[in-house]
Amino acid sequence: MSDLEIWAVIGALAVATAATRSSFWLVGHHITIPKRVQEVLRYAPACALAAIIAPDVLLGSQGELQLAVTNPKLLAGAAAVLFYAVRRNMLHTIVFGMLMFTALRLFPVFGTAA
Repeated sequence: MSDLEIWAVIGALAVATAATRSSFWLVGHHITIPKRVQEVLRYAPACALAAIIAPDVLLGSQGELQLAVTNPKLLAGAAAVLFYAVRRNMLHTIVFGMLMFTALRLFPVFGTAA
């Protein structure tokens, strides 16, 4: 790819990004989103977060499924979910989950390659 093609792609992507992000700002007051769609969109951030976190927690470095109790990411994730169910504080849950993961990685059973 030549330099001109690379800059053309960057420019096209910048325009596409600006157009999609500003569309609701420019014409948002003219569009009415149905109540049912608004209700469904409430769950979009949680679904996106799960789609990002689940592969990291459940898959190993080679893409294999790791559901064993020797998976420190899985144990820390499960502990964080339980912690959130009790405390209902996202910041505390993130800190707790990272501390749990770090503590579990220090045990020789789990190894240091997690």
